[in-house]
Amino acid sequence: MSWSKETWQTIRPIYNRIIEMPFITELMDGDLPLEKFQFYMSQDSAYLENFGRALALIAARAYDTENTLAFLQFAENAIIVENVLHESYFKEFGVSEKAIIQPACHHYIHFLKSMAALENLEVAMAAVLPCFWIYKEVGDYIYRNQKSGNNPYQAWIDTYAGEEFGEAVQKAISICDDHAINTTPQIRTKMTEAFVSASHLEYQFWDAGYSLRSW
Repeated sequence: MSWSKETWQTIRPIYNRIIEMPFITELMDGDLPLEKFQFYMSQDSAYLENFGRALALIAARAYDTENTLAFLQFAENAIIVENVLHESYFKEFGVSEKAIIQPACHHYIHFLKSMAALENLEVAMAAVLPCFWIYKEVGDYIYRNQKSGNNPYQAWIDTYAGEEFGEAVQKAISICDDHAINTTPQIRTKMTEAFVSASHLEYQFWDAGYSLRSW
């Protein structure tokens, strides 16, 4: 079994908790309170900017130019999505300019940037993977199970359930699997630990959006 498949089985209970949480079920049904989505959007904007920086740092550390280019593309896409939030979603949902970074977002982005800067490259790559993979799985889950009719959050859903994003996710998974094969058992264990930690932080990020958790 590949590293990615084995590790996904490790975090499946976390993923199951995510798709059952009120933020996701209400988003899927289109009845998530606007205040909660606005809070989430403002924090996601700050997150994506810093996620892009972490990805760019990993790109600079990559062992070969192919992976450097891949992570630079990932970083560019994160910044592009962040810009889209400002240009369309912020206006559509009445979100003001960048808000103060709140605890869940602060914890997550500093975890990723510390992984990207200080850990082995393989561990850093594993740490950023849940943001790709879990978002894709959640987007697909919502897309398959949402009620028919107009969902005010459909544009967001389509972003993460789209084919282009899916291709990026598969590329990121493949890169991590390639690195896992060619590293030591000790580093593979650290890769899994980083992936699990980031998966917990994914849950906390959405939970904070629903509870409006702030300093």
